Amino acid sequence: MAAPAALQRSVVAPAGRHTASLIFLHGSGDTGQGARTWIKQILNQDMAFQHIKVIYPTAPARPYTPMKGALSTVWFDRYKISNDCPEHIETIDSMCRGLTDLINDEIKNGISKNRILVGGFSMGGGMAMHLAYRFHRDVAGVFALSSFLNRESAVYQALTRNDGVLPELFQCHGTADELVRCSWGEETNKMLKSLGVSTSFHTFPELNHELNQTEIEKLKTWIVKKLPIEDK
Repeated sequence: MAAPAALQRSVVAPAGRHTASLIFLHGSGDTGQGARTWIKQILNQDMAFQHIKVIYPTAPARPYTPMKGALSTVWFDRYKISNDCPEHIETIDSMCRGLTDLINDEIKNGISKNRILVGGFSMGGGMAMHLAYRFHRDVAGVFALSSFLNRESAVYQALTRNDGVLPELFQCHGTADELVRCSWGEETNKMLKSLGVSTSFHTFPELNHELNQTEIEKLKTWIVKKLPIEDK
């Protein structure tokens, strides 16, 4: 089988010496550039750091069942947008391979795995949880914004066989989210906590399926806590 093509990406370079990397996965139907622009509009500037490279990859277009099979830039397929149905595990695992290549690119650039954070918005956050908790448990941490895992998720099954240290999870959700219910995110958080993940769950009143400035500023504070500047 041919190796998957390298993912397109939009990159915000660090202002100073590059000693850590952050991979931000967009929501369904978006692009890396789109997610970067959205955050830039909210903050009135790029989400940028002195020492952290911020990478926004773009998911390849694939047929998406919730859109009646129309092509969409999604990280994986879903049978429906619900937490109460099976996961489309073949497409999830295929994308985990593509994103592993992205992580390996950073390692080749001299960045240790424990200096890499993965996360994203909506489907991007779900993808990041699969990537980290099933395949890359030595990353620095995981963030999931307006995201969830299905009730019978392969992530939960993988963690029942865990006996090592797991990356911390930073989760945010709007209480007025009409697409991905806040209760789905909360259930995901409780389940991961019960399986040994150190988690936090931050709710934002009246926020729908979107991001806001308070949330991104809180995320930035957490990012710098997990990836502090190295004195060398």
